[in-house]
Amino acid sequence: MSKIPPDIITDILCKQPVKSLLRFRAISKACCSLIDRQDFVKMHLNHSLRTKSNLSLILKGLHLYTMEFDTLDTPLDLNHPLYIGGGTEVIGSSNGLIVLRNSEQDLALYNPSTRKLKRLPVCEIGLPSDSCSPGYVFYGFGHDPIKDDYKLLRMVQFKENDPDEIVSSSFGYEVKVYSLKTNSWRKISHLPRYLRYLFQFFYHLMFRRGYGVLASGSLHWIAPRRQELVDVPNLIVAFDLVKEEFRELSLPDYGDESDNINKNFQLDVGVLEGSLCVVCYRDQVYADVWMMKEYGVKESWTKLFTVKRPGTMNCLAFLRPLAYSKEGDKVLVEVNGEKLLWYDLEKKRLRSVRINGGPDSFGAEMCVGSLVPLNDGDSKIHGMKQREKEEKKKITNKKISAKVEVFLNWSGIISCQKGLGWFCNHLRIGAPKVKDVVSCCRFFPQCFMLTLEAEVNHSFSTYT
Repeated sequence: MSKIPPDIITDILCKQPVKSLLRFRAISKACCSLIDRQDFVKMHLNHSLRTKSNLSLILKGLHLYTMEFDTLDTPLDLNHPLYIGGGTEVIGSSNGLIVLRNSEQDLALYNPSTRKLKRLPVCEIGLPSDSCSPGYVFYGFGHDPIKDDYKLLRMVQFKENDPDEIVSSSFGYEVKVYSLKTNSWRKISHLPRYLRYLFQFFYHLMFRRGYGVLASGSLHWIAPRRQELVDVPNLIVAFDLVKEEFRELSLPDYGDESDNINKNFQLDVGVLEGSLCVVCYRDQVYADVWMMKEYGVKESWTKLFTVKRPGTMNCLAFLRPLAYSKEGDKVLVEVNGEKLLWYDLEKKRLRSVRINGGPDSFGAEMCVGSLVPLNDGDSKIHGMKQREKEEKKKITNKKISAKVEVFLNWSGIISCQKGLGWFCNHLRIGAPKVKDVVSCCRFFPQCFMLTLEAEVNHSFSTYT
């Protein structure tokens, strides 16, 4: 009897949701080893991002909720170990990991799919002088693709305690970066002068509370133009997670009215499928969404669409692009922190998303379901010893193939034509002639998955 090649097993498992994969880990040590392997975690993540599967939306209000992107109907409570009764904030999302914040001393990384949490070490704020105190705090979270590390940036603005004194430029900001790989914070020196223009109270009260936007391996904020400083325009401030350096990015060329836009428009940053976006608000009636299609190239800025305030709204004060539909013909947007709408790119019109329950006002964050571990050395999901023993990969694959063949025999799915005929008749699609198990699992992956589910249930009933 033919054995199922490991690459076919891997291909089938890559298409499954995280919840199912966590159940399959209980089948055997071989299956657990395959699912826990670092290369499989990356393959599963890349497949989810490429096919826009395993996506969910986190709604951030007094409490946290989550709902499936495919349905967008009923939010469910996002239960997490950092819960203190409400008020926990989600700072950002990257590859299935999010950062939870209760305070500057209570931060944690969390994977909502695996429900694993890692508290971050407390990092004290170093005051540059006794005459100043911590002010506004900016955060940003993302993935360093070169070092395969997850990093959290914290920028603390200092304010002078004596209102009669002018704040010295030496006060400015303190910037530190947390690394998951080292489980430690590192201070960033040589800060640019334009950081002192980053904070503006009413602007950050309205626009994303100072949390950086991740795109192309960098975090982004808008340094809003100040009315009292005529020569200082709007700026896009970027922090490169690989080089751990700040830089400025060019804004779109709005045309002949660019000077008026800088004076009268409010700007915000966003992201769509990994590409940096800028949203320009005009008179609380229109919102223009621009995309930088080639990162760092000013000429690649392209206007995607313009949203006009719906008649049912008093103003269009805030709009955030979240994601394309699977067909690519619509964009999901969050409006005024209280509505989700689909914008049809062809018909140029908005359609409301009806949500059953959930908060009255919220911020929204896209999150992909993944197996990405919090592997600082003590992760229970991913044993470091198993991942480091790559030389046993071939042996493990042989064990998996043999085990799956036993599963198929045990469940009666493969007698070959008898079992497959039952399966196909069960689906009412007839019984095609298939020569061997490989063809069966290649063309009917549901057969393989039903077998795994049966073995899981059998294993559970055996041990309980």
